[in-house]
Amino acid sequence: VKVVESGGGLVQPGGSLRLSCVASGIAFSRFNMRWDRQAPGKERELVAEITSAGDRPNYADSVKGRFTISRDNAKNTVYLQVNSVKPEDTAVYYCSAIHSVVSASRFWGQGTQVTVSS
Repeated sequence: VKVVESGGGLVQPGGSLRLSCVASGIAFSRFNMRWDRQAPGKERELVAEITSAGDRPNYADSVKGRFTISRDNAKNTVYLQVNSVKPEDTAVYYCSAIHSVVSASRFWGQGTQVTVSS
């Protein structure tokens, strides 16, 4: 199983990024997908999650209205559109695949760094 994030980088405040996460070696359509982030000195926190069917997205209050999670089951890929970024969005963003029935079956990626700075 491999979970690989991409799309991070340096972005100015107010800018946008699209993060991608490709999960291979699993029945992707049976997994809920989730983005978490961890800023320096802070605990990892939920950013957004989406069900295996691609419905019922859930967002942290801090990103509602700015971030959008989506998925393409044909491409085994989940996306996080990140708009109107703020310095406090700076963090390593992690993608994980969580089996929709057996939630203990969870696979993490290595993370992608997002840095918001002018």
